[in-house]
Amino acid sequence: MDLDAVRTFVAVADAGQFREAALTLSVTQQAVSKRVAALEKHLGVRLFTRTARGALLTVDGQVFLPHARDLLRAEERAAASVQPGRRALRVDVIGRRLAPADLVRGFHHAHPEVALDVVTLFDADAALAAVRSGTIDASFRALTRPARQLPEGIEAARVHDEPVQLLTGPAHAFAAARSVTPAQLAGHRIWMPGNVAGTEWAAYYDDLAAAFGLTIEVTGPEFGTEPLLDTIADSPLLATFVGEQTRVVWPADHDLRRIPVHAPTPVYPHSLIWRSDNPHPALTTLRNHLGSTQPDHGVAETWTPEWARR
Repeated sequence: MDLDAVRTFVAVADAGQFREAALTLSVTQQAVSKRVAALEKHLGVRLFTRTARGALLTVDGQVFLPHARDLLRAEERAAASVQPGRRALRVDVIGRRLAPADLVRGFHHAHPEVALDVVTLFDADAALAAVRSGTIDASFRALTRPARQLPEGIEAARVHDEPVQLLTGPAHAFAAARSVTPAQLAGHRIWMPGNVAGTEWAAYYDDLAAAFGLTIEVTGPEFGTEPLLDTIADSPLLATFVGEQTRVVWPADHDLRRIPVHAPTPVYPHSLIWRSDNPHPALTTLRNHLGSTQPDHGVAETWTPEWARR
């Protein structure tokens, strides 16, 4: 349906005259008449009765009028949904319980006036494609490639280094430790079935294992966080890695332990990715916020993969 014709119909209905509607729409009276005639032909009914006093709605016109107004409101909402400054800022986070989601929550608390649409894509490749196509405005990811190898027009900045912790059950050898070193973890089994080959987080933990001689097992199906925690809680041998800001909740009888890893502290490098020509004003607000809120973890010596140091 021609929405210009619908808009013209509503203008005539409101004004009661074709001439007044033409003035409102800044078009000729002839254009108004043609649009209304085309709409009447499309619908197969008469919408107005022309009289010496003006244009009167027919019964069909009266029935159609509220639906016409709904069509114009829907058009306005549809346009607003994709207009920078009016639509929500679309941000991708790797998981809703992980550090990037925590960063976005902090941004929301600092700038409640900014409407947000938070999504979770699978990996960095999917996030880069979505940023490049404009499906999302920004993404929090670890980038395994140098900035010069990003697609043209895509920019990235390292915004957050998150310390990695060891998560164990109460019977594990390190359950009572106040901290452990990466070297101490050599020979101990660390179970991370969610490390999908080819993803940026699998690349990070592969490099961590290679750097310190660790054994990270990915065997077995990935059933989610809860089954993983159940297994860790009951095992004296298995442990897993979690980010310091990862929100993990478990039953009280699991008695799991989060143990800092120091000397050096492995940190997971979160970057913000965006298109350089993205005009959404809230994107600049988000970037400025992230640049001013870097947490101090009190860690003197850290480790990241070589690709993150580049």
